[in-house]
Amino acid sequence: MLSPKEYCAQAQANVTEVDIHALQQKIAEGARVIDVREPGEFAAGHIRQAVNMPRGVLEMQINQHPAVAGYDDALQRIAEEPLYLICRSGGRSALAAESLVRMGFDKAKVISVAGGMQAWEEAKYPQVAGE
Repeated sequence: MLSPKEYCAQAQANVTEVDIHALQQKIAEGARVIDVREPGEFAAGHIRQAVNMPRGVLEMQINQHPAVAGYDDALQRIAEEPLYLICRSGGRSALAAESLVRMGFDKAKVISVAGGMQAWEEAKYPQVAGE
């Protein structure tokens, strides 16, 4: 039986990852970011550009992303450009990325952020709370 840490490590080995510095650059270029933490975690502090879709409902809500909501081909549209997933430390975002790849998303375009919001905060990158 795998521990939660081992399970997340396996997922991280199977998905594309970037560090927070690369994410910061991609955000400046207009990257789409989904924060897969729970709503309370998101409300406590998040990246301004991020959309909150908790890990537990991501697969069911991905077609509701604001960039594609209302389109009949929402899944195809959301899959066309890179999608960055972030969580607290990088485990849940890796599991979420792995799940989206299993749904048919391009592995190179579903990207987990290594270190998550912990690394983002340590780097003192800006975030907002209470939105």
